[in-house]
Amino acid sequence: MTATVVVIAKRPIAGRVKTRLCPPLTLVQAADLAAAGLADTMSAVDASSARSKVLCFDADDRSWLRTGWVQRRQRGGGLDARLAVALAGAHGPALVVGMDTPQLTAALLDGFDAARFDACLGPTADGGYWTIGLRDTSLAPAALLGVPMSTGRTFAAQLRRLRDLDLTVQILDRLIDVDTIADAHAVAALAPRTAFAAALADLDRGAA
Repeated sequence: MTATVVVIAKRPIAGRVKTRLCPPLTLVQAADLAAAGLADTMSAVDASSARSKVLCFDADDRSWLRTGWVQRRQRGGGLDARLAVALAGAHGPALVVGMDTPQLTAALLDGFDAARFDACLGPTADGGYWTIGLRDTSLAPAALLGVPMSTGRTFAAQLRRLRDLDLTVQILDRLIDVDTIADAHAVAALAPRTAFAAALADLDRGAA
């Protein structure tokens, strides 16, 4: 079933994104790598069967908008609230993804079977998740608010919350979040044809 896909992201500005990659990268290099990852994420959404595509930035910036996309500004305080607002503002079924998994593919996005499941959740190797989807997006506040984010137990806590709401949950494939330079190289090896992999290779050549 086609769904709305919301990409929730920080603008790739030096000093605001991927600072855990520094060192060995500079802040500018980390931002350039984040920009490549965001471009790959948006390209995966473009290649998917998404019925509508939303870019949800941390501030107004339409320079990244592509044909067929709309922009909404992130609202809410913590990440749980921002995810809840982003999902609740979409017409279900809908998924929300970040900008940290440039190995994302259209097939993964299209994998949410909202005809059979109430929700989907895609785990990451660090214990978090790369996507959450809901068939009924009005449930987003109940599904997300108060779930601890950015911990090694976030996926488990989110899954428990969804099941506590008596929702059937489809578990999608596990991906790698790019948090460290080791993560970056692992993702580039998994997805060597991405803009992210090309940008990292350029940085590696420059450091050689």
